[in-house]
Amino acid sequence: MSALREAQRRAAARGTQPGVRARRATGGGSRRSRRRRWSGPGADDRDPQPLGRLASRIAADRGWAGKLTNGKVFGEWARLVGPDVAEHAEPVSLQDGELTVRARSTAWATQLRLLQPQLIAKIAAGVGHGVVKRIKIQGPTSPSWRHGPRHVPGRGPRDTYG
Repeated sequence: MSALREAQRRAAARGTQPGVRARRATGGGSRRSRRRRWSGPGADDRDPQPLGRLASRIAADRGWAGKLTNGKVFGEWARLVGPDVAEHAEPVSLQDGELTVRARSTAWATQLRLLQPQLIAKIAAGVGHGVVKRIKIQGPTSPSWRHGPRHVPGRGPRDTYG
């Protein structure tokens, strides 16, 4: 019994209760600081976020916003310019604000050249201003006889037709 009373006396001197382990000096701290804090009823960064918001945040952080906007012009071409124009013309490239569009016929190429200001306004309304500043319209191309990086001057294979 005297051992028990001796342990109680030592514990009282340290400020702890007998039978309860004392915390180590390292890693101690109040129990409240290690306790997990909940966000409560208000909005918090740890709450689930909509996927679109997270994707746009990642795109902005990594500098992909411009490329995604350019891709939106190609992906939503029919909605931006209308079904009639989309049926007869397709976007080819978009570089430095210049959109290259290839028409299926020379008549549609001429029509698109006349509609160019309206097309730029429609695209700006759908994707944002400044994405497309001008449109370069190409007509249909004839087949090329040139293949490979080297070329021999002259008529080429067409001179054997007779």
